[in-house]
Amino acid sequence: QVQLVESGGGLVQAGGSLRLSCTASGRSFSEYVWGWFRQSPGKEREFVASLSRSGVNTYYGDSVKGRFTIAREYAKNTVYLQMNSLKSEDTAVYYCAAAEGIWHRQVVLSRTLDYDYWGRGTQVTVPS
Repeated sequence: QVQLVESGGGLVQAGGSLRLSCTASGRSFSEYVWGWFRQSPGKEREFVASLSRSGVNTYYGDSVKGRFTIAREYAKNTVYLQMNSLKSEDTAVYYCAAAEGIWHRQVVLSRTLDYDYWGRGTQVTVPS
């Protein structure tokens, strides 16, 4: 089992940047597929980004492609979401997620049901 804690959210003006962190504790960091999702009031949870177990493959939702980057740092057991050129429509609670290692090392995942563990979320607000 793994415990996930997100941090780094906040209020940022349109066009600005934020870096979210997801610190993991528990089993070996490299055994999981990692993901970031977000949810706005009244909307379903939306896929943002995924990182394969190998750390090589990434996949992004269409609305964030070219602006957001997912990465991990082994030494700190942390997964990051670097968010640039933020827009008001990026306002949401952002969740980190981990899928256990039954997946091939190059697989990336975009469905919420494929993930086994979730953090509690961190709020990102970009005023319009």
